[in-house]
Amino acid sequence: MIARLGPPLAMALLAGPIVAGIAGTLLPAFGFLPALGHSTLSVDPFYTLLAEPGLARSLVSGLGAGLASTMLALGAVMLFVAGWIDEPVFQRLRRGLSPLLAVPHAAAAFGFAFLVAPSGFLARLVSPELTGWLAPPDVLIVNDPMGLALIAGLAVKETPFLFLMTLAALPQTPAGPSRLLAAALGYGRVAGFLHTVWPSLYRQIRLPVFAVIAFSTSVVDVAVILGPTTPPPLAVRLVQWMNDPDLAMRFKASAGALLQLGVSAFAIFAWIGLERLAGAVARALCGSGFRLRRDAALRLIGVATMAAFAATVFAGLFVLALWSVAGLWQFPDSLPDRFTLAGWSDVLPRLADPLLRSIGVGAAATAAALALAVPALMREDETGAPMGRRARLLIYLPLLVPQIAFLFGLQTAILAAGLTPSAPLLVAVHLVFVLPYVFLSLSDPWRAFDRRYEAVAFGLGRSRTRMLLTVKLPMLAPALATAAAVGFAVSIGLYLPTLLIGAGRLPTVTTEAVALAAGGNRRVIGVWALMQATLPAAGFVIAAMLSRLVYRGGPGRT
Repeated sequence: MIARLGPPLAMALLAGPIVAGIAGTLLPAFGFLPALGHSTLSVDPFYTLLAEPGLARSLVSGLGAGLASTMLALGAVMLFVAGWIDEPVFQRLRRGLSPLLAVPHAAAAFGFAFLVAPSGFLARLVSPELTGWLAPPDVLIVNDPMGLALIAGLAVKETPFLFLMTLAALPQTPAGPSRLLAAALGYGRVAGFLHTVWPSLYRQIRLPVFAVIAFSTSVVDVAVILGPTTPPPLAVRLVQWMNDPDLAMRFKASAGALLQLGVSAFAIFAWIGLERLAGAVARALCGSGFRLRRDAALRLIGVATMAAFAATVFAGLFVLALWSVAGLWQFPDSLPDRFTLAGWSDVLPRLADPLLRSIGVGAAATAAALALAVPALMREDETGAPMGRRARLLIYLPLLVPQIAFLFGLQTAILAAGLTPSAPLLVAVHLVFVLPYVFLSLSDPWRAFDRRYEAVAFGLGRSRTRMLLTVKLPMLAPALATAAAVGFAVSIGLYLPTLLIGAGRLPTVTTEAVALAAGGNRRVIGVWALMQATLPAAGFVIAAMLSRLVYRGGPGRT
């Protein structure tokens, strides 16, 4: 019974809020919001939106950042996997990149900003000896008008996600035999991989790539920290309009949310066009006999880019930790004159409430996601068939639809229902975004489980429930713990759902950290951002410890 109810509940949870949210966005976008005295349909909100100064630049900056960062991230992953799979460096970087998935976007963005800013750590390391700078150069790097810092920050953070999705898809492709055949025909490692393995591999990770595009074109927290400010990307402006004391701004914000949905959809369709162009070029190269035997430079670019991305995130976290305990730190000093805990003592009185809320909401949303994902996978075991393409698309739905496109409407629907911001409501909204990641993290290990263990348990007279509790779940404890840690990390990093559904009354570590972006106090930002990065890391450490304890004791009880 539980297995039968699991999939419908999961699908309803994923689709219901999105459908309700888009409906709640659509009506105000056309001037219909009875709560504000507007009961007739009108296109005036769109006219108001189109008259907004700098709208075209806001659209272009978000669209360009999303497409460019996805190209960089996917290109780096493609070159690295093509050139270095089965090499020792591949395994070393694989272990180094995996923990980066747990780093929240905001913390990574702050660390990147503290590294590359004119007065950042990198400039301090080479000044004044190599640059002659005794004061920070008058160069706009962070928040530059072209959005280059935003593109780089997004690419650095999205690369680990695409890399792990690629690793999960690799076993489903004939990578080994295909590469050997290509090598026997005289193809280089990169060309052989791209001609024989990449087409089938890319089909497996296509939906995750679309999810990255949708996220990157509509991201708010990273854009607030790294993106242009004159004007900011459309998603940032939408949040500003939605939080405006003038409630009439909600009409323009709703129209803008639909426009943002269109921008993200256009980005995905543009990507599909690029796919076809790349496919035509690849076929032409393959037909011409282009083998690229000397690909050492491309292989070096791939490994160097992946290593640089990983080093950037780790270095950013290191700089955040430095600033959180820094005393006087004048430019161009490489290190602070002294270290102090004054920043922590100032923040700690305000930290307890957001910290406990972040932990509580993240743990509850993750537990609920596991409670839904396990029955859904149990149903696959009963039917003997994995989910179809439509169900898989539905799993990705909260990741493919820009958050800002339906959260506005969901907030309106919640208020119309007479609900007020509360912790259970926040958990329910976080669950919409946590469940896809938990399911995707758990599905491959679950499906790879050796069913002969189940047959032995059934042969010994164990019921299905007892087999699940005493054999399968204990043996899958590491996978369950990893999925839980991933879900918890996703919840900790959620900014926009927490800000809008919580209506500013339920602050978390993430919302408080992003709110400090405009303040410029690096010590305080360092404390909040470091705490935000520490929570998911602690979740992974606890999950690893629990999985070992359960795995040691679980199977022996059968």
